[in-house]
Amino acid sequence: MSASEKPLRLLLGFDYGTKQIGVAVGQVITGQARELCILKAQNGVPDWQKVEALFKEWQPDAVVVGLPLNMDGSKSDMSERAEKFARRLNGRFNVPAYTHDERLTTYEAKGQRLREGQNSGYRERPVDALAAALLLQGWLEANGA
Repeated sequence: MSASEKPLRLLLGFDYGTKQIGVAVGQVITGQARELCILKAQNGVPDWQKVEALFKEWQPDAVVVGLPLNMDGSKSDMSERAEKFARRLNGRFNVPAYTHDERLTTYEAKGQRLREGQNSGYRERPVDALAAALLLQGWLEANGA
């Protein structure tokens, strides 16, 4: 770590989507992430004022955006859009932006909800924030947090 880099303590995780963006918060010291909220998006563009409010409230040291790769590990059209979203977060809020393979996080989130007794109704109770927490948890684990 260079002298100009500050240590990472708090991160926001984003499960990027064209209609909804799940948001989670994670702490490096505990290595834990949890659901925070879901932002509505129009064709992948969130209400940037709501994103800014999250940054003011949580003051993250970095962000992690889920990278939706194909099952064979290749990039998809959504991968490009997620990377662009990560670059926008970096540019707007001047924090490091990382991407993390999010394959199967939505599937895993739905499985967790099933175990909690939810067997449908993902429109009424979406899993995007839980998926964001799972991908952020995966990033924390992969990076030794």
